[in-house]
Amino acid sequence: MDPRQLFTEADLAAIRQATAAAERRTSGEIVAYVVGRCDPYPELGWVGAALGALTGAALAGMAHAAGGLWGAGPLWLSLPAFAGAAVGFVLAARTPAVGRRLVPPATLTHRARLRAEAAFLEEVVFRTRERTGILVFVALFEHRAVVLGDAGINAVVAQDAWQGIVDALVAGIREGRPAAALREAVEACGALLDQHNVVRRLDDSDELSDAPRLRDR
Repeated sequence: MDPRQLFTEADLAAIRQATAAAERRTSGEIVAYVVGRCDPYPELGWVGAALGALTGAALAGMAHAAGGLWGAGPLWLSLPAFAGAAVGFVLAARTPAVGRRLVPPATLTHRARLRAEAAFLEEVVFRTRERTGILVFVALFEHRAVVLGDAGINAVVAQDAWQGIVDALVAGIREGRPAAALREAVEACGALLDQHNVVRRLDDSDELSDAPRLRDR
């Protein structure tokens, strides 16, 4: 899943403008970060193949029991299992909506969290004078979002205060509007910092780029 196919230049410009506007009001430095998926999940194809084979075999068995395959040889009875395995493999490996349902929700959440923490370090979100960096992270395949604040933010904003922003962002991803949802999340982060008096100093500078980061993984 390539995020570059979902975010137009106009979308990226709107997110960049929302980031700059939020940072003009507060000392927060917001980094919007999007990945297509957090993990390749190489096991998905084989899980899909196994389920497809079982489904094909079950259908063949039902047809045989109903009299539809009387006289059919072993090869014809086994073909539905092979066909089901092939279909299951392709669907699980290449169709995000199918593959996502084959991964336990807790695993999706855990891998999104790990990838967000890696992105926080990768983009040196911690490298600000007041430690006021914020990562707004989106995982498209997983339908997960994470907001991570640096020490200066966490000192005044409790971690659970971000949950409403995360929930709205995830809802936007599931509705097929990730770009608009991300822009709204950035705006909501700015408003939350305003509420907690994370004020902008007179000598503040733009320490982290306002441009959204897009990655395949």
